[in-house]
Amino acid sequence: MHTKPSVYALTLAQWQTYCTQHGFKPFVGKQLYTWLYQRYAYLDQMHNLPKAFKERLADDFEVRPLEILERQQSTDKSVKYLFKTSDGHSFESVYMVMQEAQEGGTAEKITLCLSCQIGCKVGCVFCATARGGFVRNLDAGEIVEQVVALKRAHQLEPTKGINIVFMGMGEPLHNLTQVVRALEILSAHEGLNIAPRRITISTSGVVPALQTLGALNLGVQLAISLHAVNDTLRSKLMPINKRYNLETLINALKAYPLDTRKRVMFEYLMIRDLNDSLSHAKELLRLLNGLKAKINLIPYNSTPHSSFERPPLERVQDFANFLNQKGLLCTIRISKGQDIAAACGQLREKCLNDSKHL
Repeated sequence: MHTKPSVYALTLAQWQTYCTQHGFKPFVGKQLYTWLYQRYAYLDQMHNLPKAFKERLADDFEVRPLEILERQQSTDKSVKYLFKTSDGHSFESVYMVMQEAQEGGTAEKITLCLSCQIGCKVGCVFCATARGGFVRNLDAGEIVEQVVALKRAHQLEPTKGINIVFMGMGEPLHNLTQVVRALEILSAHEGLNIAPRRITISTSGVVPALQTLGALNLGVQLAISLHAVNDTLRSKLMPINKRYNLETLINALKAYPLDTRKRVMFEYLMIRDLNDSLSHAKELLRLLNGLKAKINLIPYNSTPHSSFERPPLERVQDFANFLNQKGLLCTIRISKGQDIAAACGQLREKCLNDSKHL
């Protein structure tokens, strides 16, 4: 990890305190915050900041911790970015363009898929991220800077509404302290001003951290990576289930403080001839009985060295139809960016020697 903190890792209040401690007016901190999050500027572009303050910043902080090494454009308008960290590692994030139904037609909705770790400890057998092993957590500044970098790259206005999903590399609840700190900065009214309801945290089910997250009452959306309806299969697919089995996870979710208008979203990766039959759908219905839930079916996205296959779309649709007919809200998500390996389960650390600078 970089030896100095990232310039993106402090809240406005912390910047104002920093200014006071070093002999600058607190409003200089507000000016810096505006430059960072309203104009997506680099330090050398911040022309109205005192020269002495900028010099101090450069001494105390990493002012450009992330570098974009590679950018890949999908036919569906998704764009995958490979970032290099200041300590020489890499990770990926995805800019996704969705179509959202509105009165009178459709509109484009922007979703940013963020990473919170380099690699992952969970070890799901269907996920490319796990094959590289776990390297380290991303800190709050590196998480926040992904948003700034993607908004800058796509010239998004500060007022443009976007959604954030922590569904990239890593398990957010294994890096909860830094993720929560990043959420505070991402949602700050004076900065990026992303409403918590537009932010989704996806977890494989780290139950103690899930309980901690619930107690914080941050107002974010919750998504659970489920992928199986019994412990035998889930433990094979997701080793974390051996520690926090389905009963433990479901009980924790029943106790999770949830806004009465919200549902817990369950992500269910459909793998051919493994978890895609109507008998599995019936088990899923029984498993989630008593929970205010929504199921998001995700047809499997292929990864190198995997023998798993995607089921026919008709089979996925039959699965969804059964659940919807039984009153369990179910949707099908065809992942974005499959042609550039940017879909669910396909992100991983890359060898930097093989990447070209933009």
